[in-house]
Amino acid sequence: MQAITVRERDAGAGGLTLTELPHPHAAENDVIVQVHAAGFTRGELDWPATWTDRAGRDRTPSVPGHELSGVVVELGYGTTGLTIGQRVVGMADWARDGSLAQYAAVEARNLAPLPADVDHTRAAALPISGLTAWQGLFDHGRLAAGQTVLVHGAAGAVGSIAVQLAREAGARVIATGRSHDRETALGLGAETFVDLQADRLEDAGQVDVVFDVIGGDIAERSAALVRPGGTLVTIAAPPAVTPEGGRAVFFVVEPDRARLADLVQRVRDGRLTLLVGEVRPLEETPAAFAPGRRGRGRTIIRVVPEDSSQAGAR
Repeated sequence: MQAITVRERDAGAGGLTLTELPHPHAAENDVIVQVHAAGFTRGELDWPATWTDRAGRDRTPSVPGHELSGVVVELGYGTTGLTIGQRVVGMADWARDGSLAQYAAVEARNLAPLPADVDHTRAAALPISGLTAWQGLFDHGRLAAGQTVLVHGAAGAVGSIAVQLAREAGARVIATGRSHDRETALGLGAETFVDLQADRLEDAGQVDVVFDVIGGDIAERSAALVRPGGTLVTIAAPPAVTPEGGRAVFFVVEPDRARLADLVQRVRDGRLTLLVGEVRPLEETPAAFAPGRRGRGRTIIRVVPEDSSQAGAR
């Protein structure tokens, strides 16, 4: 099969190459997914798990990308809950070869069924961003109706979903970003917008939850906005400052089949909008990873062309 691989840690995006690899093996409780569309995080080339397995052993050449949408083509021993030919969406394990390939081995529990009326391109933008937004707001931030949440990066992959989920839950949403993000954030349901380049963050007022995707100085300054009993939640780095009388939480998203299925249903119902920007073929992945590329919406890698994506679907 064809896959995007990395071999040299210091090469960055320039080290990504289209390579011929053996077809993946389905271990116990795995499925093999024919990948139709895949998502990636540019920063994952800096993640230790991209380069070594859980025992610390070198695992290059490794395949990056950890979001995928596709069709099950093989079941490993003991696998239940999925069938061959079924459309699925989900997350590939951090320390195993990922989704930027024609086929990927994935634990069955990390995949949710994908209805035929949700296309693979949109679905591939959902797993990590959607689960991160949900877990940050509700599992870690304990956001409730009537509360106020400040969402940093509100027009980004995670932030845009967080704005919509918080608004639907009955929370008041204050969004942040750059000036060109204002209309997007307000259109997704934010009540007010703070331009981090032109406005004073401190003027945003007191909030119950801060959802941070930026880290650094922004996260530290945001701690002062959290009311007693509130929470600063961040996915950027362990926070250096804890809100007075509140909590600070750093977390890494975890797979959750049931919650992902719920998020898929929200997309299907039109209650959740996914911001998809560029869609590129597999061979253009290195260019999509290039530093400084920041378009509107998620960049998705389309592994199987759109006109053949329904093959095997059910």
